[in-house]
Parts: sequence; structure tokens; C-alpha cells
Amino acid sequence: MSCEGHSHDHDHSEPDDTSTGLGTSLRPSIDFSSVTCLNESNPGAGKSILKLYEERLTLDPSLTSQDDPDEDPELLLTVPFVEAVSIKSLSILSYSDAPELQRTRDNTAAPRTVRVYVNRPNLDFETVRDLEPTARITLVPPAHQWDSNHVGATIDYPLRPVGRFQNVSEIALYFCDNYAMPEGHGGSSDMEDYDDDRIPTEITYIGFKGKGTNVKRKAVEAIYETTGMKKDHKVPGSEYFGRQGI
Repeated sequence: MSCEGHSHDHDHSEPDDTSTGLGTSLRPSIDFSSVTCLNESNPGAGKSILKLYEERLTLDPSLTSQDDPDEDPELLLTVPFVEAVSIKSLSILSYSDAPELQRTRDNTAAPRTVRVYVNRPNLDFETVRDLEPTARITLVPPAHQWDSNHVGATIDYPLRPVGRFQNVSEIALYFCDNYAMPEGHGGSSDMEDYDDDRIPTEITYIGFKGKGTNVKRKAVEAIYETTGMKKDHKVPGSEYFGRQGI
């Protein structure tokens, strides 16, 4: 589905579109037992929004940053895969600002910016705030996301350059701001401080499309010696050296 009137780089897939030129769902390749999310308000919430495609429009469960008016509403979701994958696109949805919904939960806001990191293990907020991302994506504003022409569609953001998203064993998504904050303000080191009270970020669905490689991740087995012993590392013929005074 084409999209006009703004400059955001994304595609609107049809409601039943689970296999497109942007790839097939990579959900079966996710290592759910190892998924982590920093600053989530409820344990396991980050894992819960990696929903089945047919459940992408459901309101619950959702991922919300911790509700602290003095702290930035950051989220850092890390998703490992059980095999190396090529990721072609990323889909992110938030129901927090849908105009037709009658909600009873606390006020939240849709994310504005996501910074993507590939194959960078052990990331934390202190690291990603200063680390150059593999890709930086400005997400569509809520008013566009919930336009009547797009309801029921999936917003797919192509990941470029393509070469950076080949043989991916782990992807991390850093959400540093949301649409309740002025543009250019947020938790990242290259953003301005925000003095007003922060509103939590909320996300209801994240999906990945691409292609698996069938190359399973394997733990590296190694045997280490506390101290290398000469008798265990003899070179053929070396027994003659000592005898001849060499």
C-alpha cells in the first residue's frame, strides 16, 4: 500500500500480508527464553509484544516503560535468534494514541525514534546512549498510523543498508523518546534534556521480516590450561636439543 504526504520510509502491508517482498515472519527464529528488556514496567512485557502476526492489532499485552516523571521513558529490547537470520524489515505498532479507543489505563505515548543495533551483546542504557546505531528510524506519528486509510495494515520499516542486517544473531532496539516529548529531546546523549514530567512509552507489537539461514547458533567449547606444561607440548626431535647443548 502506498503512502503519501510525508517523508517517512516505510510500507503499509495489507492486513493478511504475512509473506511479502520484505520477507516472511522471523518469529519462529526468535530465542524467546533469552529475550530481555530494560526499564519495562512489568517483567516479561518486552517478550510478550513479539506477538503472532494475526494478534498484532490486539491491545494487550503491551510493553510500557516505568512510570517515573523524572526519568526518560527509555526502553531497550534485545532479541536473540536461534539461527543466523537476514532481517529485511521491522514493524512497530502502538495503540496508546489510537483516537477511537476508550482506555482506562494511565496516559502513555507512542515511541518516536528507535535506534537499531545488530550483534552487539550486553548492551545497557549507558552504552547505547553514546553508541552509533546500525540504523536510526523515525517512526510514523500516531495521527498517520491511525488514519482511516491505514487501519488494519502493518507498518513495515525497511532496514538499510541491507548488508548490515545479514547473518544477524541478535538485534537490539533502543527507544529513546516518544511523541509526548518535543522532537530532539530524549535520553540519548545527542538529544536535549526535557524538563517537563515524562509520560511512559507504550508499544503493543513488534515484528521482524526476513529470511532464516538454517545456521544454528552454537556454543564454543574450549579447554583451557591454568599453566602450559612443556611435557605436554613437545616438538618432535626436541629431545636431542638438550643432549647436544643446543
